[in-house]
Amino acid sequence: MVAPMGLRERKKQRTRETISDAAIALFIEHGFDGVSVVDVAAVAEVSKPTLFKYFPTKEDLVVHRFADHQTVSSTVVAQRPPGMSAIDALHQHFLDGLADRDPITGLNDDADVLAFHALVYSTPSLVARVSQYLAQAEEELAKSLVDAIDPECREITAALLAGQVIATQRILASVNWRRIVGGRSADMVHPEAVADADHAFALLRRGLAEAGEQREDRTGV
Repeated sequence: MVAPMGLRERKKQRTRETISDAAIALFIEHGFDGVSVVDVAAVAEVSKPTLFKYFPTKEDLVVHRFADHQTVSSTVVAQRPPGMSAIDALHQHFLDGLADRDPITGLNDDADVLAFHALVYSTPSLVARVSQYLAQAEEELAKSLVDAIDPECREITAALLAGQVIATQRILASVNWRRIVGGRSADMVHPEAVADADHAFALLRRGLAEAGEQREDRTGV
């Protein structure tokens, strides 16, 4: 059971959200390069040093939302039900995200969410920062996969699989987002998104199974 946050923690969380919300609203209206950190601090009614206490860089004002998902995949693997494979757990988690219209899956047609995505992926420095978070998510997932796959597989297998999983999730989300930007609703896209996810994770399963078969061929098992 997660312990409730104390008053101080709640105040810090509200301040963090206020700063981020002010920043994103300004960036969407005026462009990322058209707004300074001083502008954000003024609208959020905090000092510049306070702002940097919560967000080390200007880019983090936006992409911290990706950072909040940094350990999700590794947690899904670590906390999967007994008897469920890592790939099955990740697959089901992505399908649940599609059903819930989680923005991280790209299947969300809320106007604010679409504006946020447009801001991120039209700004090179934000794209670069997102890539850093994805790399960190990949590292965390690889650590969880070490104990979740056949220990007889090559040492590099967990890292390779983690990279494929993170790339798969990113591509699926990107395709879903482009479909919605093209004028379709999330409800309309959902069946295709599920079919794509099923196909993608089937490929991941097949690749992992083939890795196991190659091990057996080498060892003669």
